Amino acid sequence: MNILIIGGGGREHALAWKMAQSPQLEKLFIAPGNAGTAEVGTNVPIGVEDFEGIKELVLKKGIDLVVVGPEVPLVAGVADFFKEDPELKEIPVIGPSKAGAELEGSKDIAKTFMLENDIPTGGFRTFIDYTVSEGRHYLTKLKPPYVLKADGLAAGKGVLIIDNLEEAQQELENMLNGKFGEASRKVVVEEYLPGIELSVFVLTDGKGYVIFPEAKDYKRIGEGDTGLNTGGMGAVSPVPFADDKFMKKVEERIVKPTIEGLKSDGVDYKGFIFIGLMNRDGDPYVIEYNVRMGDPESEVVLPRIKTDFVELMKATAENRLSEMEIEFDHRTVTTVMLVSGGYPGSYEKGKEITGLDKVEECVVFHAGTKSDGDRTVTNGGRVIAVSSYGDTMKEALEKSYENAEKINFEGKYYRKDIGFDL
Repeated sequence: MNILIIGGGGREHALAWKMAQSPQLEKLFIAPGNAGTAEVGTNVPIGVEDFEGIKELVLKKGIDLVVVGPEVPLVAGVADFFKEDPELKEIPVIGPSKAGAELEGSKDIAKTFMLENDIPTGGFRTFIDYTVSEGRHYLTKLKPPYVLKADGLAAGKGVLIIDNLEEAQQELENMLNGKFGEASRKVVVEEYLPGIELSVFVLTDGKGYVIFPEAKDYKRIGEGDTGLNTGGMGAVSPVPFADDKFMKKVEERIVKPTIEGLKSDGVDYKGFIFIGLMNRDGDPYVIEYNVRMGDPESEVVLPRIKTDFVELMKATAENRLSEMEIEFDHRTVTTVMLVSGGYPGSYEKGKEITGLDKVEECVVFHAGTKSDGDRTVTNGGRVIAVSSYGDTMKEALEKSYENAEKINFEGKYYRKDIGFDL
């Protein structure tokens, strides 16, 4: 099979790395890819929203299957673009339709969907600019901390959790006035759910599904979960408290009603569902949906899947996922993200990365990198994810940290406390 992966981050490198292990793969293309994906496939300099460029590539290279990595092209309707084009409509796309992608594209639509399908979640209200005074009043009825979410896509940074009422009221105004651009012209204010967070990943063909290994990621830039939100500073899988009993609740109360709800709404959904959960005294509550694999969670989840990943993609395209058995590696995998100095604020690109040839007993996933002649240089805020296997979380983390020390670039920073709360 000739496969195209759309995207260029750590998640896409992990997908490419996993697919490259399949004997069913003939040629693998990644658009636009990064310095890491170039080692397992062919990068093509096409942007994720350049649908005409993607079409040209698919027809020219005889692509049999397209796997969409990031949320932006899904929310923009790439799956619909293929379905509606007479030359592309027979080529399967792993990624939901535009209507399905609204589960991530709009927090308001997602919360309403949960409510309609009796999926456990926190209470909420949605506000726009001319209801800001109602929003300010609604906040007075809630207990701190206050959770404010930009309705649209904000690159993982559109969520504010604030302890002070006056500050929350001011931030609600700031968001509605465009703090996160168009994404926060509508803001969801929701009840704070205490507990421990984790993520569960589902692959569905719209009817059947398989549940991938769960993971826990660490969003804040600072140790002890302090400072600004990032796209993710590290992750761990499995999550110790997500035992069979807990995961059974997740499947019965959340996974099944989600897939049934999409089906009954007539939504065409073939692809990944990433369910952000809170474990509240042993019961799972949904914080949010994403419509793709997580990043950096992919860098710990995909290494634990032993089943041929190309076969899983084919089964999804052919509506036979319910026949598939999925096999996991029972070891722990941890990943530590190396980021650019200044991230998640402003940072410089183009810093040479050294030491990649010195790492051992780990898998290095490139996120924000590119090739510059014979050098590999930084090309983003999150640069490299260092993933390691271990019989225990401690053993896996030790390997990830040992190797994180060997890789260097100017301004390199990483959290030294991944897994601290487990």
